Amino acid sequence: MTKKIVLLPGDGVGPEVTKAAETILGAVGDQFNLDLSMRSFAFGGAAIDAAGDPLPPETLTACQDADAVFLGAVGGPKWDGQAIRPETGLLRLRKALDVFANLRPTRIYKSLLDRSPLRTVTPKTDFLIVRELVGGIYFGDRSEGSETASDVCLYHCHEVERIARVAFEAAQKRSGRLVSVDKANVLASSRLWRGVVTDLGARDYPDVTVDHMLVDAMAMRLIQAPDDFDVIVTENMFGDILSDEASVISGSIGLSPSASLGDTGKGLYEPIHGSAPDIAGEDIANPVGAIASAAMLLRHSCNAEAPARAIETAIETVMAAGHLTRDLGGDLACTAMTGKVLAALEKAFASSH
Repeated sequence: MTKKIVLLPGDGVGPEVTKAAETILGAVGDQFNLDLSMRSFAFGGAAIDAAGDPLPPETLTACQDADAVFLGAVGGPKWDGQAIRPETGLLRLRKALDVFANLRPTRIYKSLLDRSPLRTVTPKTDFLIVRELVGGIYFGDRSEGSETASDVCLYHCHEVERIARVAFEAAQKRSGRLVSVDKANVLASSRLWRGVVTDLGARDYPDVTVDHMLVDAMAMRLIQAPDDFDVIVTENMFGDILSDEASVISGSIGLSPSASLGDTGKGLYEPIHGSAPDIAGEDIANPVGAIASAAMLLRHSCNAEAPARAIETAIETVMAAGHLTRDLGGDLACTAMTGKVLAALEKAFASSH
């Protein structure tokens, strides 16, 4: 059965890292006899330039019809101050696909342990942030103004429960430990959040240990003791901030993948780094986050665990051999790093057949 994958290269280094992901997906598709159909569509600032809309109707329709969507990166200073911003296309796409659960794993590659800026990191550092993605302050009512402005953070009970279920089920498959992050000492929306998570855990997931932590305390503890955490669940804005904080733990934001999932298996996959317009077109972006996101795409939207693991193993093999991009102190270009991962995949496949 053909799996339809829409590619949204986007802006800045987005086209470069999207090409890396496409190359690797094509290779494992051939190796594992996966029928993958990949097509590219305009999105973000590039789509504003071409069509006056960061999410043109043709792109949206293709994404809704696809099994999975891969996004490179979006935005840049070129579109700052314009009436229409590229990022609004991403918010609209998330809402349209109802991909409410954003999974952002953080793990340490053993060969890169000395690249982490934190002395508290160990080879055991391995946690998952589950971020609610289509509710909260990013989607609430707002008013703009030069004297006063407001943004409403609104959550419904069912929105909290469905993201919490994703986190509880992830915890069941891991260590059985879950930390829920909120600001319940100040925010009414956080008190609702805490109550729903507490009740759901007691009722349906008694095998999972749940702790609650205020977001400011979590921001400190994530740096002081990252090994203390396994699965973390939180609302949209807190998850955005904490997952970006977590991304530097591994040594480079260029290593970090993400998956945004709904109830149907359809997903939106992207490296968490930005469009990096200062290095766009120079072939020096780190493609590892994009390639690891492609592995998540295979795992979650194609039910293809073996190819996903093959990609992740190839990444680790390449970096363990000392092949690194500039952000990690190496000298490999984006295309060269992709080539190394591709070669590792081909070598592993040849040795197993």
